[in-house]
Amino acid sequence: MAATLPHIEDSNNTTYFPPKGDFVTFDNDEHYIEKLKEWGLSTTKESFWYKDRTFQRLVTIKGYEAYGVTDEFNTIVLEFQDGNLTCIHPAYLKEMQSPSFEKANVTLIEKDKDQAASKKTTPPSKQSLENAEQKKTVAKKAEKKTEKKTKIGKLELPVDKVHFTAKVKQFALSWNNFNEENDEVVVLENVVIQQESPLEVGLAWCSHSKTLKKFELAPGDVLEFDGKIVKKKLPKGKDAEEEFIIEEAVPYKINNPSKIKKE
Repeated sequence: MAATLPHIEDSNNTTYFPPKGDFVTFDNDEHYIEKLKEWGLSTTKESFWYKDRTFQRLVTIKGYEAYGVTDEFNTIVLEFQDGNLTCIHPAYLKEMQSPSFEKANVTLIEKDKDQAASKKTTPPSKQSLENAEQKKTVAKKAEKKTEKKTKIGKLELPVDKVHFTAKVKQFALSWNNFNEENDEVVVLENVVIQQESPLEVGLAWCSHSKTLKKFELAPGDVLEFDGKIVKKKLPKGKDAEEEFIIEEAVPYKINNPSKIKKE
């Protein structure tokens, strides 16, 4: 019979990966819920399970690290009951919430032991080492090529929150890979960052949050608001009605619009 993991704190056996420095905290409950949906985590829970092979611990989400060329990727920052912090990929934390995760981890213990023994007794061949070096070279070339493409024609987006003006183009459905369902979003056009030298962005999108729904928006509405913009292409919805499909590429996302005014 497979062993089960005790629901206890086991800080002595936990390996922590604390954030490297400052990380993003949540502006409010709505910001927190929006990120949980984006990561595919339950919005009704205040705490989650962090599971290892021999134990599991309750944790809360304190914030997240943003990385990538335009901060489009996230690493969740967790806090344990003893106050320690660690970072984890959203998809991995989601897997930990599944009951089957425990069984999979228990069966991996013996498998890892066998693999470790095999590595000790079977040294890598010369051919395998050469193949590994070739893969590294190809990966580096691909990375440089991608970096070069990203820099060409890229807008210099501000890092902090800025003031925007924009017009509502339409409502659309966007596929969320984490929770495997469509999310409702607002597509904006004529998006301009209002600063000393106004920056024309063009098309952008944002989640149709509870805050935005209070304004009962309609296509053609002109808005001004504060927010943070990142380069994140709008994923198209699946099996959506025609009126909720956006045909054009929308390359930028606006996070957590606030101080919203509708003309």
